[in-house]
Amino acid sequence: MTEVDVRSKLKAAKARMGGFAKSAPDLMKGFAAISAVATRQGHFSASDRELLATAIAVASGCEDCILYHVDAAKRHGAEEAALVEALEVAVEMGGGPAVMYAGKAMEAFREL
Repeated sequence: MTEVDVRSKLKAAKARMGGFAKSAPDLMKGFAAISAVATRQGHFSASDRELLATAIAVASGCEDCILYHVDAAKRHGAEEAALVEALEVAVEMGGGPAVMYAGKAMEAFREL
């Protein structure tokens, strides 16, 4: 996959989420509030929280979530070594399928 492919997939995922938000604005307003609390800096940095979300996305097998949270982790200054550590935990918890999605997360991180 190329950088353009990853960026276009991320853009498409965000567009789908935006389309759903237009159809269910009250629900998405609440979800946005949850997301804001879940990703703000506290004991964990904002980048650490995004890496946690990436690990959960990998273990859950959500490709769009991987793209979204890898992008946010990078914007918050996450380093690739930290992503690798988060992905190691994801693989422990998610087994073989998580290995495959961990590869997708690494690819997205390098191309975003």
